[in-house]
Amino acid sequence: MLTLFHHPMSTGSRYARLILNEYDIEVELIEENSWSRRKEFLALNPAGTLPVLLAEGDVPVAGATVISEYIDETRGALKRSRRLFPEDSLNRAEVRRLVDWFLIKFENEVTRHMARERIFKLHMTAEQGGGAPDSTAIRAARANITQHMKYIDWLTATRNWLAGPTPSYADMAAAASISILDYLGEIKWAEYKAARDWYTRMKSRPSFRPLLSDRVRGLPPSSHYGDLDF
Repeated sequence: MLTLFHHPMSTGSRYARLILNEYDIEVELIEENSWSRRKEFLALNPAGTLPVLLAEGDVPVAGATVISEYIDETRGALKRSRRLFPEDSLNRAEVRRLVDWFLIKFENEVTRHMARERIFKLHMTAEQGGGAPDSTAIRAARANITQHMKYIDWLTATRNWLAGPTPSYADMAAAASISILDYLGEIKWAEYKAARDWYTRMKSRPSFRPLLSDRVRGLPPSSHYGDLDF
């Protein structure tokens, strides 16, 4: 069995979990607080970042996009019509572009700040950077949500799925990001009908159900977080 070191409110971790679930890959989940910098975890990934997958032979595969490429190369072709990475090179390029958008741009402009200020700091010591949320960082992240949601709304209004006619890694990356903000009640869904319809379809997928069960100690989710129909 594979093992995934993750955190429930880490975008990359959620992305990896969704892919593993989509491909029906049995995996043991080990929750890791990356800010603790455990020496055992650093031995697996000296960068100290999540997620990390212990693959065959307990070889560590570190990083969300690296894990997704590894899973596609070792399992994707066997899934045929359920494969989350297109066969065509140009379609693959579009999927990769959108994965980068959500795991890098969206993460750096929105999700990372929201998760750190509203979630992670609750469980950090002062020496680890815990304490009161930085209101300036939260305001900046909230200001950036609007443009990102408008882009998602446009994509979902013009395509069946984010990168084309079938679900792909792009949808998994976007849903991983959005789900953290949705947990925190940060998205005004009434303003983004097409995005809301797409996210409803994502939430209804069996692969998404374990994520809807995630809870943060001391911080309950928004009232509609686990509701498949909002």
